[in-house]
Amino acid sequence: MGKRNLEISAISSPLKVAFTISRGAKTSAETVRVTLSEGGKQGRGECVPYARYGETVDGVVASIEAARSQIEAGIGRQELLSLMPAGAARCAVDCALWDLEAKLSGKPVWQLADLPEPEPVETAVTVTLDTPEAMAAAAKTTQGRLLKLKLGGPDDLARIEAVHAARPDARLIVDANEGLNADQLPAIAGAAARLGVVLIEQPFPAGKDDGLMRRPGPVAICADESAHTSAELQDLARRYDAVNVKLDKTGGLTEALAMVRAARQCGLGVMVGCMVAGSISLAPAVLLAALADAADVDGPLWLKEDVPHGLEFSDGMVAPPSRDLWG
Repeated sequence: MGKRNLEISAISSPLKVAFTISRGAKTSAETVRVTLSEGGKQGRGECVPYARYGETVDGVVASIEAARSQIEAGIGRQELLSLMPAGAARCAVDCALWDLEAKLSGKPVWQLADLPEPEPVETAVTVTLDTPEAMAAAAKTTQGRLLKLKLGGPDDLARIEAVHAARPDARLIVDANEGLNADQLPAIAGAAARLGVVLIEQPFPAGKDDGLMRRPGPVAICADESAHTSAELQDLARRYDAVNVKLDKTGGLTEALAMVRAARQCGLGVMVGCMVAGSISLAPAVLLAALADAADVDGPLWLKEDVPHGLEFSDGMVAPPSRDLWG
């Protein structure tokens, strides 16, 4: 094995417009990118440090730096699971290791990971939190037929009604990001199917979701902030119908693959999701989406400028990543 070199970069990518959810708004995507060089090849991985989980850019960089000697000595993906905890820092390193192996071996990641041969994937496209009127107007110009509505306030049912009236052709995922009150869910769940809603995502705060033991209505409820790795799935299956698998939470593609397969064994549906980030971050998720029931991988659409050879989106579909991008 040749000498492996690790580079770490903190990147700030301005967004086209503010991305607003129940916890606040952001105008840029703050990411950490890892580049591993070995044998004349380079592998890249990227992550989104997420304040909701106590992560910062500086903290993620420091975590990766602390593991530099092992990473440069040639640590593998399975060893990495023990060296670093689940989260953004491990995600960037793990994905860079997958990309590097693909480059060195000449085999694409989908073959290395025993995934189906990649095809275009339908992605949800987000309509961020605003007034019902503003969200309806945004929905009219949003591509695709699977829209993800950010909720978080007393007008949530009016928001869903307004978007459905503006886009009756669209299927809707509604995502409260832990922002619903307990008395809001029955009305939303009761009207959901009539309003084109196919999934309700994380209505209550993680750890305060016992009310979901009696899930209301016919529409499936999906765990996001409550779901990080395969270790939680047995407990989550008592409260939720599906889980949102995000590589930044699982700590990379290696654990994400294990989580998707374990979720199936627990009888849970699977959505592959994302943070707001560019194509290097999202490329592994697009490949993983081949195993999912739904995908929410629209992160690069929000950036003013993506990396070269970025993911290609058209009418709510995203093409598989090219080998020039990742994997």
